[in-house]
Amino acid sequence: MNDQETPLGELREMVREFVGERDWKQFHTPKNISMALAIEAAELMEHFQWLTPEQSRAIAKQDKDLAAVADELADVVCYAFALANELDIDVAAAMELKMGKNRQKYPADKYRGKYK
Repeated sequence: MNDQETPLGELREMVREFVGERDWKQFHTPKNISMALAIEAAELMEHFQWLTPEQSRAIAKQDKDLAAVADELADVVCYAFALANELDIDVAAAMELKMGKNRQKYPADKYRGKYK
């Protein structure tokens, strides 16, 4: 599998099947999933805590560290898909709408190279 060849719906179905096979839907309330998502995001952040910007970018060239970061990122994405599944949110449509809002809020000609 890779990003260029794998449809988003296939990834969501992978999460749905995993949850279903374990009878975990009973635990997958929006509250519980959002809390788990926040916990996994914190675990992802731990890999970057106290690093300089340069050190954080260098992780891309460190196989062991990159694999650990990829695992945590996958956990974050899995919980995001689980939440989308539970609430029946169309992720692609939500992304398109949000990016439209972001483009209006942060026009490229005004914000290029700036974060404020």
